[in-house]
Amino acid sequence: MSPTPRPIHVKPSGLLGGDARSEHERRMEMAVKRLPSFTSAAVPPPERDAAAITARPVSGPDDNVQMAQKLDPRMIIRSRWANRHEASFDSEDFDALRAEIRHAGGNVQPIKVRPLAATVAARPGEIAPRYEIVFGHRRHEACRLEGLPVLALVAPLNDQELFVEMDRENRARKNLSAWEQGVMYQRALDSGLFASQRALAAALGVDHSALAKAVSIAKLPAHVVEAFASPLDLQFRWAQPLTNACAADPNGMIARAAQLCELRQQGQGLTPKDIFERLMNLAAPAPEAVIRIERQGRRAEVRWGDHGDARIAIESGAIDPARRAELLDLLTGFLDRS
Repeated sequence: MSPTPRPIHVKPSGLLGGDARSEHERRMEMAVKRLPSFTSAAVPPPERDAAAITARPVSGPDDNVQMAQKLDPRMIIRSRWANRHEASFDSEDFDALRAEIRHAGGNVQPIKVRPLAATVAARPGEIAPRYEIVFGHRRHEACRLEGLPVLALVAPLNDQELFVEMDRENRARKNLSAWEQGVMYQRALDSGLFASQRALAAALGVDHSALAKAVSIAKLPAHVVEAFASPLDLQFRWAQPLTNACAADPNGMIARAAQLCELRQQGQGLTPKDIFERLMNLAAPAPEAVIRIERQGRRAEVRWGDHGDARIAIESGAIDPARRAELLDLLTGFLDRS
């Protein structure tokens, strides 16, 4: 028979102590009071401090029981190898994640942190950090913005272990951009965490050529990256062509990148693929302004605009009413493949 669930108690003085509590502290305390009690013979009584609000057992990657604790997100700092670009926290995907966490009263999928090896001094009026994120930067940020405690696994890891776990978790989620992944790998190499790209690839269990492509994206000149609306638009398959183009025609690449930045500032809607092709000087030559087509006595005309637009006109009586749906299907199929 399972032991009787034991309720979680919160000190009346408040989550963070002291008589004068901020609105954030009161919200955190109310969030704690709404947490359920957990039952497990292996679970010790929860710590009664600001860092470990409550705990429950979860299954770890090796099917060992690890403790998931509710932590104050203000006591957690980003990893020095944090691989999330700021654009990742200003997107529809992040807004959806934040709304999901708000609705659930916290993150359901735990993040992972490690205790800081040394005490970090706190700024005036702030709490001293005690943990560093291993993975789960977006979930942590969403909880911080919502004023909610963050569910986290706590494990002592060295730098290489932290990096390997961070990379493995992000690749499993498949939502890290090529540029973010490349920057993460380059930071590890620059800091001497791994001796070479091959040593890094071996530690991560990834193909060396794929890792090299990611690093090539991270090494692209700033003017090339800035030609895109966001570095998150860069794709793995463009790494080598852009690198080669920069080496073969550096001045031309600088000029084309500057022109693209101007076009974007003017509000021209260029897709990432358009930008890549213009950087590579692969843009198709301008078509004839007007193309006329005649078949079996029926005529049509295509007029090309200056901004990639086109107007199609078919003379009166050339379209059998029974075939209008066929024409619409052709146009729909063309747009779907664009």
